[in-house]
Amino acid sequence: MTRRTADDPLAALRVPAFRLFALSRTTSGMSQTLLQAVIAWQVYAISGSALQLGLIGLARFVPALGVSLVGGAAADAYNRRTIILLSQTVPLACTAIMLAALAGGVVTIPLLYVIVVLTGLASSFENPARQALLPQIVPRELFTKAITLNSTIQSLAFVSGPAVAGGLIATAGVGSVYVAHGVLLVVALAALLPMRVPAAETRGRVTVAAIREGIVFVRQQPVLLGAMSLDMFAVLFGGAKALLPIYAVDILHAGPVGYGVLSGSLEAGALLMSLVLIAAPTVRRAGQALLLSVAAFGVATMLFGISRSFPLSVAAYMAVGMADQLSVVMRGTTIQLATPDALRGRVSAVNSVFISASNQLGSVESGVVAALTTATFAVVSGGVGCLLVVALIAWRIPELRSYRSDRPGHGITPPSPPTPIVDVASG
Repeated sequence: MTRRTADDPLAALRVPAFRLFALSRTTSGMSQTLLQAVIAWQVYAISGSALQLGLIGLARFVPALGVSLVGGAAADAYNRRTIILLSQTVPLACTAIMLAALAGGVVTIPLLYVIVVLTGLASSFENPARQALLPQIVPRELFTKAITLNSTIQSLAFVSGPAVAGGLIATAGVGSVYVAHGVLLVVALAALLPMRVPAAETRGRVTVAAIREGIVFVRQQPVLLGAMSLDMFAVLFGGAKALLPIYAVDILHAGPVGYGVLSGSLEAGALLMSLVLIAAPTVRRAGQALLLSVAAFGVATMLFGISRSFPLSVAAYMAVGMADQLSVVMRGTTIQLATPDALRGRVSAVNSVFISASNQLGSVESGVVAALTTATFAVVSGGVGCLLVVALIAWRIPELRSYRSDRPGHGITPPSPPTPIVDVASG
């Protein structure tokens, strides 16, 4: 492979397996955010409660907390493509359940929470397998560009999902959103079926020792642990996603279409940043870029919280997405390339736990604070908390401040020898 080919931002798309992976990621990502948007809309339409919106995050996070680690071990033990295929049948079944409930007029808050729990559990297996599959199908020389392209595709899918959901709710009703969700999942499944995946080293079974091995590896790496912790605590305090229905309906008076635009503006910003990263030279001072991007995330969140202008709110939320996307790419490249293939599923699962904690517990925090005070206070104070987290992490973990992407081994120590295997079934 020539240097020119490796530097081509679209070279990964010439890999057949990556093209299929990208199509599957696009449709599955769009279906995921479409489902999240319609459930949040239904919960608020039924309950009118900020606290109930926050509890959506709790319902998604708590059942999946331990299961994610099992899912990561499964991704290192079995065929990763098969795990993704099986996992996606769960949300497809959930769509059928919701369409039947809508037809019978029996949609309730508990039923919506059950759907959230089931899809969250399925994601606990799908996400580590999907993250670990990417470096398996793309040459190492193309991986940095591939992960940036993957983030771009994901952002495009995520920005489309909420916008489509808002438009469908306004024009055709809630049921049409679930129909679209099912169609997208079928396409995602069909794209993976012809994919040829190179053989990878697997353990053949899920064990307690295997799960522990992934956790210990992350604990031994200051750069990885610092990057994961920064994302978790910053988004835990600074996330405003759970309160978007309140902002759209009660503060900005934008209605369902405005809700879709507002929801999608986060991913529109992420998409814009992804395009910048594809065209721009590689960021070498990744640690500094990560810290600065999270600080910008906090400032933009505060601006969104105080805005009473719909265009300004959209622009501020786009800025939140841009800052978040930069941190996603820096963190994702570091984690995947610094981790041996045999550990990628488990390390990806640990990272997924951190991400889920930030997103879902952040929703709970936002909902509780908004219920006790106001939505504005919850968002603005969260942005302040995000800035404090950046300062603390930068001070306590100097390895992250000095980390450079052109020295991928810097700050990374070899994994500890594996401990004796103990089957999960036998304890």
